Amino acid sequence: MNNVNQITNAGTLKLQHAQAALQAKGNTGNQVQFAELLKKEADRPNSVQFSKHAAQRVQQRGIEMTDSLLTDLNQAVAKAQEKGAKDVVVIGKSGAFIVNVPNNIVVTTMSGAEMKDNIFTNIDSAVLI
Repeated sequence: MNNVNQITNAGTLKLQHAQAALQAKGNTGNQVQFAELLKKEADRPNSVQFSKHAAQRVQQRGIEMTDSLLTDLNQAVAKAQEKGAKDVVVIGKSGAFIVNVPNNIVVTTMSGAEMKDNIFTNIDSAVLI
């Protein structure tokens, strides 16, 4: 349980740091909405966390994060965990999310357009949403 709390706290701190950096750079609108949505989702138990790198990729690649997408992502990771997956790619209409299942952390993401001609390595499972 302590590890879960540490990961959640670390994810929240990283999110707050990333949000502060975005605001300092003058980014508003979708970026702030994503940060608020991510913070709300991070406060839920058993919710995936986004690494600093993944949060930056979401912003840079213009991936629209919605409540529905986060719910689908959480459900996909839960299914992967039930099957014993360790590193999974979750592929949906919005893009692909590489998730470290034991730590429940999205480590990187890419948009749908970037998935073409790409190779996913170091994963043991895939989930389509």
